[in-house]
Amino acid sequence: MRGWSRWPEAGPGANRAPGGVTAPPGKVLVVGPSWVGDMVISQALYRYLAASRPGVVIDVLAPAWSAPLLARMPEVREAIDMPLGHGDLGLGRRRRLGHALRERGYEQAIVLPNSFKSALLPWIARIPVRSGWRGEMRYGLLNDLRVLDRAALPGLAARFAALGAPRDGPAPAPPRPALRVEPARAHRVAREYGLAPRPPLLALCPGAEFGAAKRWPPQHYAELARHYLRRGWQVALFGSAADGPACAAVSAACDAPRALTDLSGRTSLAEAIDLLSVAALIVSNDSGLMHVGAALGRPVLGLYGPTSPLFTPPLHPRAAVLASDIDCAPCFARDCPLGHQRCLRDLQPGAVIERLAALEEVAV
Repeated sequence: MRGWSRWPEAGPGANRAPGGVTAPPGKVLVVGPSWVGDMVISQALYRYLAASRPGVVIDVLAPAWSAPLLARMPEVREAIDMPLGHGDLGLGRRRRLGHALRERGYEQAIVLPNSFKSALLPWIARIPVRSGWRGEMRYGLLNDLRVLDRAALPGLAARFAALGAPRDGPAPAPPRPALRVEPARAHRVAREYGLAPRPPLLALCPGAEFGAAKRWPPQHYAELARHYLRRGWQVALFGSAADGPACAAVSAACDAPRALTDLSGRTSLAEAIDLLSVAALIVSNDSGLMHVGAALGRPVLGLYGPTSPLFTPPLHPRAAVLASDIDCAPCFARDCPLGHQRCLRDLQPGAVIERLAALEEVAV
């Protein structure tokens, strides 16, 4: 999908939660997140469930765009299309979908988003155990309602995985996401987009759907691109159609814009995953593609300004981060509330190039 910019009878009245899951259900419906990065991170839960509950069946209810991601997670049996978007209550359609899900015989639902709407479908479907963190008006809808200790679980992967563990037990160490790719297909896609097997490929991801505050300046990306072009590398810009302006700004700031391959809006999400799997290095803002690259096991450098790598780091030993240490960061704002965006503007290309030199030692 192009433009992919966007984890006794039971039923609605059965709201008394078990003290802990001592006999883990064998058929689980996960209500997945609505962002690329969060969907990648949600694989920590699926991998934990597969390891801790042999034979478990995991289906994920999620937006249609996420199907290529879920197809690369071997722990997931089926991706079920969630036809309702953010802010769309659609009670009639939710009721019909809930009734259809009831026929599938799920024994547990794990609701990853914190919204009221995300908890409605498992309740309508009368799934016996409905687990999730306490959030927006979910009392009654979830009967395995848990209170989040943010200090004990600072990272999103740990929070997701903990929902698959017994409520009264210790929080598990979350497995890292690991997307599966077919190398032959990935190299074929690379050839189709004019990317040769050699020289090595530097993938730049200048977009960030969360907001402009998360984007490293295009002039900095352009200086980084020039450095690697002078060394004979291939440089490609990745992103959805929504990231097109950010990628175009990088090309415009580069002395040799035609030497860059701008893939923003040209690839499907499935193709972007395949192409990132053959990159020698990936440099990204704190975005979904950063998490895709890390889950592919590629050397990734994530650039953090208004957000925190403690919450959503790239989860792979070959990944690294550079984060701002100025007083106002992280502010978690979509746009810089002080108007200067120093957290990323002051992160100079030289520091990025120096950090990438260490990552090149593990690049293939």
